[in-house]
Amino acid sequence: MKILAIDIGVGTQDIMLYNTDNPIENSVKMVMPSPTKIIAKRIRKHHNDILIYGPTMGGGPVNQAIKNHLARGYKVMMTESSARTIRDDIKRVEALGIKIIPENEKHPEIGNIEFKDVDLKAIGEALSKFDVTLDFDHIGVAVQDHGYKEGMGDRNFRFMKIKEKLNIPRNPEEFAFFNEVPEYFTRMNGILNTLKGYKTTIMDSKFASLCGATCDNYIKNLNSYIVMDIGNGHTLAAAFVNNKIIGVFEHHTSSLNPEKIENLIIKLKNGTITHEEVHEDGGHGAWVTGPMNGFEGVVATGPMRRILEKTDLKVHFAVPVGDVMMTGPVGLIKAIISNQTN
Repeated sequence: MKILAIDIGVGTQDIMLYNTDNPIENSVKMVMPSPTKIIAKRIRKHHNDILIYGPTMGGGPVNQAIKNHLARGYKVMMTESSARTIRDDIKRVEALGIKIIPENEKHPEIGNIEFKDVDLKAIGEALSKFDVTLDFDHIGVAVQDHGYKEGMGDRNFRFMKIKEKLNIPRNPEEFAFFNEVPEYFTRMNGILNTLKGYKTTIMDSKFASLCGATCDNYIKNLNSYIVMDIGNGHTLAAAFVNNKIIGVFEHHTSSLNPEKIENLIIKLKNGTITHEEVHEDGGHGAWVTGPMNGFEGVVATGPMRRILEKTDLKVHFAVPVGDVMMTGPVGLIKAIISNQTN
């Protein structure tokens, strides 16, 4: 089976093309700028009014570029699906001065920008320069999607859904969705619409990275440990007992220093961390079932993982298939193969 796996973050999109007939270490790999950074750059190049269309995608740099465009005195029109990139609450988008238009409305007289998280044409063209054909049987995509419920903050809603999923301890690959996604995950559904006709697996990027980190051989000898993905934008830590997740916390990486991150890890290990303390500190939240017995240390991945070197924690840096930037794609591949064999 040929699998295309794409892990989309704030800074980069990490891409692996894997053929199960070959060693995974020989897979074709690319680390490229994230779609939100690419499209933000396109917005900044415009010196006129713009129309934005396409599915909901990752925000961050894109959202800031739109706000800057408005501040420069230009008009911004967006379709409802693309506008949900800024906020799922459309009234809050309109409050910024953005005009919401019907999905099929055209304005060729101004700049037109298409939103999408996955650009298969661009990936195929890049690979073709090296005589590699973009040919796959299954595609996996990892993104962060908080979900949306009217009247509830996105951080609280995210952790409500995580808690529902972890009503019993689970493997991280059980966070994957195959060919369909709950309606409240607007970004993930935008990707499914982009990839109509393909066998598709969608996964939260943080849980994909946790899943990939568990492919590191070091973990085979552990029973009670914490896995962390310390990304450019967000940090997620999960407590594992017998290879099942029993608790998590998630925060913004920029808000963490060595002392704070060590304190949160100790509280997660002891089962004393609370959703309120993380949420009130500006993070996403936390959830845990109880303390870990026989704690054996921390397994970390992600581009900002070196922050742990300044703590007193016992840390192993996971490098599945020898490349820390491929942790998310490896997690997607593990989830896809696990689903095929079950």
